Formats: sequence, structure tokens, C-alpha cells
Amino acid sequence: MKKLLILGSGSGGTMVATKIREKLPEKEWEITVIDRDWQHHYQAGWLFVPFGVYTLDDCIKPKADFVPKGVKLVMDSIESIDPAKKTVKCKNGSYSYDWVVVATGCRIAPEEVEGMMDDWGGNIHNYYTPDGAVALFKKWKNMKEGRIVHHISEMPIKCPVAPLEFVYLADWFFTINGVRKNIEIELVTPLTGAFTKPVAAKILGKVCDDKNIKVTPNFVVDNVNVGKKSIESVSGEEVPYDLLVAIPPNFGQQVIIDSGLGDAMGYVDTDKHTLKAKNFDNMYVIGDATNVPTSKAGSVAHYESDIVVDNLIREIEGEEPRPDFDGHSTCFIVSGYEQAYLIDFNYEVEPLPGKYPFPGIGPFSLLGESHMNYWGKMMFKWIYFDLMLKGSELPLEPQMFMAGKMRHLAKA
Repeated sequence: MKKLLILGSGSGGTMVATKIREKLPEKEWEITVIDRDWQHHYQAGWLFVPFGVYTLDDCIKPKADFVPKGVKLVMDSIESIDPAKKTVKCKNGSYSYDWVVVATGCRIAPEEVEGMMDDWGGNIHNYYTPDGAVALFKKWKNMKEGRIVHHISEMPIKCPVAPLEFVYLADWFFTINGVRKNIEIELVTPLTGAFTKPVAAKILGKVCDDKNIKVTPNFVVDNVNVGKKSIESVSGEEVPYDLLVAIPPNFGQQVIIDSGLGDAMGYVDTDKHTLKAKNFDNMYVIGDATNVPTSKAGSVAHYESDIVVDNLIREIEGEEPRPDFDGHSTCFIVSGYEQAYLIDFNYEVEPLPGKYPFPGIGPFSLLGESHMNYWGKMMFKWIYFDLMLKGSELPLEPQMFMAGKMRHLAKA
């Protein structure tokens, strides 16, 4: 019997397991998913925990609930991956494979920034981990005044629109608490503006201006000075804070580095169109584990899962993989009370205004604030747990389409 291993049961790994089980004969193929944690997190929900919109329990379900019949789920810690021998060594056993899908995700590494760990959990917090999101809510729920700095250490990060969404929600949160006039909010970023692409940066940057959120761009962090309560750049610039909400460097998993599969940051070198590992045979990579130049977000993993499954089947049948992934990403950005923006883009086309998914109709507005966008965001948790992870077909193609977008704003 041939063997397919899927390393990781997050968004990407779960969707690949669900979709490919239907396509590989169970009598011929054994499919095993290996993961160290029984909890499946709706990671997009962590952002809402500090604002009291979600609790942690709202965002957690057992991973076993989403593993389809005919797929074996192994709870174990992966210690090494040997692509030459096609084996994966875990704490409690070893597994061989004919094909492997690396879906190990990424992690925050606050220790990579000098001084950041000196007050971690004190006046330095994060929402990129479940415990961090809960601790931040407790830290600031009764805050009456002060200077909140939201800092991005470096790119790439998981869900690059999350920092903007965070500062927008902070403005809303302190407004409804009646203390916004006493709270300064500043976004400090290594990017040249509020976002990476010009059209979106202009529109989303104006939202920051309208909400009196200061944006400090081009900030390359050198260290956090806990004694002075400031972050310092390599050029000597200092930004003071009372509360620092940090996005530390995002790294791939340590096992990827230790096994020699990744770059210095632990991401696997991946063909950005086929999603096949460039340097290793019989290996595909999905989601946050890749180094492809698109968002590390759940929507991307969803789009990638179709490409990975189709290309795996093609190669198993002796065909060449198709270069079908275009970097497609779709993200809602909550901007305040029951309002949100939506962006849809890929490797070549930046986010543009328009209507989505139906031209002229929507119902969602691209790069426009709307109530419908907000409910699209709020519905997404249900869509994620009850449709996406269970392999249900959604009316969202892996490839981005230009219909409904204002093409004349795109770069020539």
C-alpha cells in the first residue's frame, strides 16, 4: 500500500486530507495526518479575543472533528524529516511515505528581537497566540489612558492585514469605552505605508488618518528598550509606548530548520505556481510553511489546497503538475462597529476597488467600507468550521478573476 503523509492538521493540512481522500482509492493509499496538538484553532478569531468579540472557546474545536473517514490522525511531535529516505521521525515512532505534504505552519519568535522578552506579558503583549490574545484583553479592558504602539517587527507575518484591522478595532474599542480621547494609537511598520500595495495603502491609510491613528513607516527595529519603554530602530529612531502590542518575527517550525528543509527563517522553498518543494522530491508545501510571496492567511491555504490536491493526483498518475496557483488571497478587514473592508488580489494584481464576487452586484465591496462586508467577516468562522474544513465546495475559485474590479487602477 502506498502512503501519503500530511505534516500538520491546521487549515491547509486538514483541507488537503479531506479533499484528497475522496480522490485516492482507500484500498491503495494510506493517508496519515501527524500533529502534536489536539486543538484546531480558528486563527483569524484570535484578533477578536482582545476586544471581547470572541472568547478562546469560540475559536477552538477538536482536530479529530475534521479528519475524514479513512484518514489516520496521529497525535505526536515531529522530530525530523528525511526527504532522501522519505521518512518522518516522531517522538513516539517513525513513518515512511511515498508523498508528503508539509503543512507545519509558522510561529512567532519574540526572542529574535533584542529586549522583547524582557517584559513579555508585562507591558509587551501579542494576539498571535491564543494565550497572548486572552492576556491582552485582561491587560487593557479597563485601560483609561496611555500610549498604545502596535509594532510589526518584520515581514512576512501571518495575515498581513491583521495589524490594520487591530488598530481599527482598538479605535472602536476605546471609543465605546468612552476613553478614546485619552488613548494614543500608533502603528509602527517596516513597510512604506499602511499596506504593501499603492491603491490599498492610500485607501486604508486614509482610514488611519480619519481615526487619528498615527502610522510610522519604514521602521526597521533594532531593539526594545524596556527601561525606557521604547522601541528603537537601526537608524536611531525611538518610539515610546505605555503598552506595546508586538508582532514579533514569524518563523517556520524549528523541525523544518533542523531537518535542512527550509531557509534561515524556516520556510520551505516552494514553486509559487505548482506549490511543489523546489529542492526535494515527492513533496508539496501549503499555507504558512511555504516561502511563496503571498499572504499567510486562511483564504490562501483554501485556494492552495485545490492546487496541491490536483497536482498530487496528476503526479501520482504520471502527469506533470500544473502551474495554476496565482497567489490568490481574499481578506476582510473589520474597520469599526459593524463595518469592514474587503481586498482580493494575487501575485500580479494588487487589491482594487469594485464588487465581489459578482460584478456590479457584489454583495461585497472591494476596498469600500460596508455593513455587508462586516457580516461576511462574521460569517466566516461558521464557513471555516462547517464548510471549508469539511471539504464543501465554495463559490470561490483558486484563481483570482478580474470581473468586478476597477481595472483602470491596476498598474500597466
